Amino acid sequence: MDDEAHVTLSRGLPETVLPAPPSAWTDALEKARGSSGRAERLVATTALAARYPRLLAAWADLAELSGDAGEHVAAYAYARVGYHRGLDALRAAGWRGTGFVRWREATNRGFLASLDGLRREAGALGEVDEEQRCELLCYQLDPDWGKVARS
Repeated sequence: MDDEAHVTLSRGLPETVLPAPPSAWTDALEKARGSSGRAERLVATTALAARYPRLLAAWADLAELSGDAGEHVAAYAYARVGYHRGLDALRAAGWRGTGFVRWREATNRGFLASLDGLRREAGALGEVDEEQRCELLCYQLDPDWGKVARS
């Protein structure tokens, strides 16, 4: 045994940033968001999610639009799709179930908004344990979760 100590220094937990979706997808999302009226936004965003099912922000928007209209089962389903597609995208980006996925990175927001939508809609459906798990995960992924301005 030698007298040298081997020290591995770590910068802490890894941070994962999702890759940006194609600009055609995000342009279409902005157009859908600019539609006048909830019904028109819902139709445009539904078509967008059908055309680009890997666009996480579309699922988050569908969850929010449906939840705001009191359609909590549909909102929950949309949020769950965005969340699970987001987990797939995170794994493809190298995430291994631990580490940060921060809101400050614009490309992470579709996933995090889906997770937050899942939290909100689980609560609306009386699934308090799932609501709490989702909230905990939000804070584990981004310790600044309670401080970030989400819009």
